[in-house]
Amino acid sequence: MASIKPSVPKGTRDFSPTEMVKRNYIFDTIKSVFRKYGYQQIETPTMENSSTLLGKYGEEGDKLIFKILNSGDYLAKADADKLVAKNSNAIASEISEKALRYDLTVPFARYVVQHQNEITFPFKRFQVQPVWRADRPQRGRYREFYQCDADVVGSDSLLNEAEFIMIYDEALGKLGLKDFSIKINNRKILSGIAQIIDKADSIIDLTVAIDKLDKIGLDGVTKELIERGFTEADIDKIKPVILLEGSNEEKLLSLREALASSEIGLKGCDEIETVFSYIKSCPLQTAKLELDITLARGLNYYTGAIFEVKTNEVAMGSIGGGGRYDDLTGMFGLKGLTGVGISFGADRIYDVLEELNLFPAAANQSTQVLICNFDKEGELYGLPLLQQLRRQNVNAELYPAGAKIKKQMEYANNKNIPYTVVIGSEEIQSGLLAFKNMTTGEHEKLTAAQIVERLA
Repeated sequence: MASIKPSVPKGTRDFSPTEMVKRNYIFDTIKSVFRKYGYQQIETPTMENSSTLLGKYGEEGDKLIFKILNSGDYLAKADADKLVAKNSNAIASEISEKALRYDLTVPFARYVVQHQNEITFPFKRFQVQPVWRADRPQRGRYREFYQCDADVVGSDSLLNEAEFIMIYDEALGKLGLKDFSIKINNRKILSGIAQIIDKADSIIDLTVAIDKLDKIGLDGVTKELIERGFTEADIDKIKPVILLEGSNEEKLLSLREALASSEIGLKGCDEIETVFSYIKSCPLQTAKLELDITLARGLNYYTGAIFEVKTNEVAMGSIGGGGRYDDLTGMFGLKGLTGVGISFGADRIYDVLEELNLFPAAANQSTQVLICNFDKEGELYGLPLLQQLRRQNVNAELYPAGAKIKKQMEYANNKNIPYTVVIGSEEIQSGLLAFKNMTTGEHEKLTAAQIVERLA
């Protein structure tokens, strides 16, 4: 039988030890900030019942859900006529009752409804897990990727929105980013813009076009709006809104004037102003907070604030985003539970840190010191030192006896281990071990106790 060439499914990838250290550095940094703000971690199963997922993401989203065949003889109970007709959509529900999760939001909604009697509301949760989408793989788009989400449900306070802005500021600042913008808009403002030109039913067309302003310019947006049925008079009314300039305060002032006849639009302005007032009391350390009326982001889903985060140091799409949604849990029968959530784009953040060389040196190493030896006697002598180092939380390895010192040093170099200890008969007799800084090449003779003290 011919051997099978090893491979992974398209749109998935392996992560090397070096990559995993860097990925965990990102996840651990973000998780530490989530915890600091009172968010608790949950996990949900890799697979959900198909009924939980289907119909929650729209027709296009449903097509991208990976279905799992029932175990055993999955065709045994299938309708024979449907099998003959070869209509896969018609038969899918009979042969597949489970599916891989498409995102973390719908499973979270299911979790909240299922556990509502044991949850303390407002419920602040974070989740860092992989999701799966049967998308066409391309550069930067995978079929399996991690999401890094935080949500709070059961509170309509705008303090939550402000805290998410602070979380972005702190987490990305901790990761070493120095120039990034948190853009904010409000769904109610977008509804108000549609309302003042009597096009409330065309809000999707309006915002999809406005969202492209930075790509196709005002002329392009105007052309697209006219193609979608808007008049020159409509466009004249909304131009001042689209082209808002100045500080956040000046933009809000102009918006209030433009939206004076729209109650919902003015409510959106009030909400944005409240968020800004919270941030004024807790100034951001690094991020620039910017009111951006062209930000539309998942319009059908969000009902209030909308966020998007972009780095200004690297040409890259958004590295985070989110917003306020009403009635998240309504799809599972628990009505009226409002929430707000954000997500970090971990894969894009990884690429940004890599490009800017922001990963700390420690992110390239897992072992801090390698104990080398000339023979079995040196190996045995090194064991108590190995144990002492590990008890002091120093990542340490002992190379098994039998290899030449050159090979042991190559091992240390290949794993970016910064220190080595060499034990031979001379070191055993004197009690002074050869301690080497692999970066500088500096040699010292130290006792076992001094080595532990140096590295702990």
